[in-house]
Amino acid sequence: MDTVSLTGKELAAAINADTKARAATLTEAGTAPRLALVVANDDPASAWYVNSLRKAAERLGIDCDRIDLGADASADALRAELAARSADTAVDAIMLQTPLPEGVTLDDVSSSIVATKDVDGVSPLSLGLLAAGLDGFVPATSEAVVELLKHHDVPLTGRHVAVVGRSNVVGKPLGQLLLAENATVTIAHSRTVDLPAVTSAADIVVAAAGRIGLVTGKHVAEGAVVVDVGTNEAADGGIVGDVEAESVRGKASALSPVPGGVGPVTTALLMRHVVVAAEKARAE
Repeated sequence: MDTVSLTGKELAAAINADTKARAATLTEAGTAPRLALVVANDDPASAWYVNSLRKAAERLGIDCDRIDLGADASADALRAELAARSADTAVDAIMLQTPLPEGVTLDDVSSSIVATKDVDGVSPLSLGLLAAGLDGFVPATSEAVVELLKHHDVPLTGRHVAVVGRSNVVGKPLGQLLLAENATVTIAHSRTVDLPAVTSAADIVVAAAGRIGLVTGKHVAEGAVVVDVGTNEAADGGIVGDVEAESVRGKASALSPVPGGVGPVTTALLMRHVVVAAEKARAE
């Protein structure tokens, strides 16, 4: 079987073109959209991602401020910074970059981001709005999975989707988004008993557990669609996903590449969220 590559570059380009035009309209009307990136780590992969976000923002006409609190920042310091940026009318959007300092979790600090600026949908209020089907920003990676499948004309209504991963930033919100598309959803994880039996019963498998090679050919039914959300650092310094791609190709009908699949769409959606936040702020 030929396995189609679910690339995200064309979709990301289309989203970016729309975002750039909308950002230009805001700038011409007075001020450019502004994103505050709050960082509290010294992780090389995180630094690379933050840099890529800043470059993307610059290309699209979005002002981007990096606020580096250091890898030893306390929860109190993070909460104070996030609250200050939330209250700052010059800031339209806030993103808190992970990982966080040792002993600090997203649950400890994310509620300090006001929902109207929480463009990556990480706060309890944002996640609650999503669960209730109300308007708010949703985690961009979860949204990117759904948008990527739609872009490649993969039907979701009535399909069984197995999501491997239960984080609040990907797995759980993705389950909510898929339910809204009328899919039947199973949330599995690394401790699921007989994971291959669960995933091989699905029409679509989404690997989002953050473990290299967790999903292999034995986890996938013949003809299934596989979306790889993983971005793990390989031994050679490259980026690899959660799917053992070679064992899945030829069995799956489609597979998203890493890199070049979900990643570029996620970044594009984050930038679009920034512009949406700015548009709403200007309309108030």
